[in-house]
Amino acid sequence: MSTYAKRERLLLADLLEAAGPQAPTLCEGWTTRDLAAHLVVRERRGDAAAGIVLKPLAARLARVQDEFAAKPYEELLQLIRTGPPRLSPFALKQVDEAANVVEFYVHAEDVRRAQPDWTPRSLDPVFSDALWSRVERSARALARKSPVGLVVRTPDGRTVVARKGTPVVTVTADPGEALLFLYGRQRVARVTTEGDADAVASAREASLGL
Repeated sequence: MSTYAKRERLLLADLLEAAGPQAPTLCEGWTTRDLAAHLVVRERRGDAAAGIVLKPLAARLARVQDEFAAKPYEELLQLIRTGPPRLSPFALKQVDEAANVVEFYVHAEDVRRAQPDWTPRSLDPVFSDALWSRVERSARALARKSPVGLVVRTPDGRTVVARKGTPVVTVTADPGEALLFLYGRQRVARVTTEGDADAVASAREASLGL
């Protein structure tokens, strides 16, 4: 089994370290410190992290995340690098790969692309294929709020219907860029779009993602 999650974890930690604790991110309202705290709470405080998906627990999540954000930044980075505790489900390699490859890839780009001098990352073909498999599995869930039909396609012709409907917008991009688009980072994702101008504008402004 591949170990992309481990690689992406360390890359993300390095980006957070290089940016410093007060740098902006693409996550609205979050600095790099806030993002680091989110990553740590998600893996180490399952009782609070449930608030990510369960709205009644959102206040508890925010409180615990604020507590972690108050810790020294270097401590947060070390917790990210060392990963979850042994008894955490995330400590299982299979769970780590399934849950964290996209999480770490997207958040790494949240750090990278929020900086004014960011440059595209070159992805190796095998990793790109791994990201495309995630697009295929999750596109419909990620695009469920799209107000228009949405088709996602790679330059070599691999295609997934993310949202049925009319009018239709076709998004063509490399797998990593397509994933960013579907995760709501349309503003910075490097894609080409085809379709009615109003429909394209709607797709680019839609609340995509989980």
